[in-house]
Amino acid sequence: MTEENLTLLNRISIDPKVCHGKPCIRGTRILASTILDALASGMTFKEIIDDYPSITDEDIKAVLLYHASLFTYEDDAA
Repeated sequence: MTEENLTLLNRISIDPKVCHGKPCIRGTRILASTILDALASGMTFKEIIDDYPSITDEDIKAVLLYHASLFTYEDDAA
């Protein structure tokens, strides 16, 4: 994994004391799955940021990378 990707992944936090340990954008209580659902429904980065002004393009990219890495590691283990 590249250093840039590791930097992006650091934007995602998993803390059992925040949102029941579900992955969130660091420093917020915005679930990564909420952002992924918004993208899946067709929202653009700009529309998502308009709805959640505390996040950035990089945060959205981090959500995508985080979810993609879940499947990549599962595939590598098989």
